[in-house]
Amino acid sequence: MKLKPIVISLLDTDLYKFNMDQVIFHKHTELCGQYYFKCRNKDVVFSEEMVREIDAQIDHLCSLRFSNRELDYLRSIRFIKDDYVEFLRLWRPIRDYVTVRLSRQGELSIVVDGPLFSAMQFEIYLLEIVNEVYFRMRYDYDELLRSAEERLDKKIKALNDGTYTFNFAEFGCRRRLSREWEDVVVKRLAEETDKCVGTSNVYFAMKHGVKSIGTYAHEYVQMYQGIDKIPLAYTNHYAMRDWYDEYNGDNGTALTDTITTDLFLLDFSRSMVNNYNGVRHDSGDPYEWGEKMIRHYESYGVDPKTKLLLFSDSLDFDRAQKLYDYFRDRAKVSFGIGTFCSNDTCADALNIVIKLQYVNSRPVAKLSDDVGKAMCRDEAYLDYLKRSVAFRLDREKQ
Repeated sequence: MKLKPIVISLLDTDLYKFNMDQVIFHKHTELCGQYYFKCRNKDVVFSEEMVREIDAQIDHLCSLRFSNRELDYLRSIRFIKDDYVEFLRLWRPIRDYVTVRLSRQGELSIVVDGPLFSAMQFEIYLLEIVNEVYFRMRYDYDELLRSAEERLDKKIKALNDGTYTFNFAEFGCRRRLSREWEDVVVKRLAEETDKCVGTSNVYFAMKHGVKSIGTYAHEYVQMYQGIDKIPLAYTNHYAMRDWYDEYNGDNGTALTDTITTDLFLLDFSRSMVNNYNGVRHDSGDPYEWGEKMIRHYESYGVDPKTKLLLFSDSLDFDRAQKLYDYFRDRAKVSFGIGTFCSNDTCADALNIVIKLQYVNSRPVAKLSDDVGKAMCRDEAYLDYLKRSVAFRLDREKQ
């Protein structure tokens, strides 16, 4: 079974990839990174035919280049700088950086290894490829599409009849059913409701004239663990400092949980509170997290109603509505909804990730506020990182 090209534009990725890459391009071109694929679902088996198709799709991906129209669109985003856009004119995905293997048990292995400014760009493209190959070759795609259409119809009705009253962005490209389906989802949500404020997918933002949305991901903070001169428990400080230096507060929603939110708050000082327009939740209890952030803002005399709480952890629309009802009178509240926009079907969605695991040959890790989301290939390093975090928390909270 041969599929049509899945990725047809290098803009078909999350905005935060370009945001993070611009900082690396200006400040950290010496860094090299290794990314590893993981499927968190149990009993998911990939076939040799699937892997051959994944390899063919990666070959096609690596033949793509940015068009002038795409570069002009990136240049139109106010915080994307001309020199970085000109770099992207020269940049291309390099096939030699990606290795794909299949175990005898059907476990898929993907490793991306190269200069960080280039290796990091593969993540979303590869997840799009793996997800679409799996669902087209494992299931009756037409049946999945029918169920997706029925569920989208119900969501749009609920967004228009007052059942759902919150604003949200579509964050679904990494685990979408297909490119064609995400295209339909973004178009319909933008045209048929007034609640969708944009999409993380830059290609569909350009195509449908909606706002492209995103700041940074865990890998951005993780990469500072691989820089010799930076103490592990202070990576949030250096990451936020570089981010503000790059964007001057123009691109400022801070992700709190890379090495736990409690540690993040030690570095979320008065100046950073003022420099960032809000914070993003991606693990742990969202209600506890929201209360913690509101208390933190109030401790600096900042009105939480002037700051954004952006929730993005495995959200469906009902969970988002409950969070909105709870926090809406106390802060600005918005949501990034992914899988339940782009891959809500009669089949269980894949929970697949590609995570940064080494920088300049040193292990790095994400701790998060949920033990189950921690990912590190070096247990000794993970233990050391946890002890470093605990030591600073104990010392500075006394």
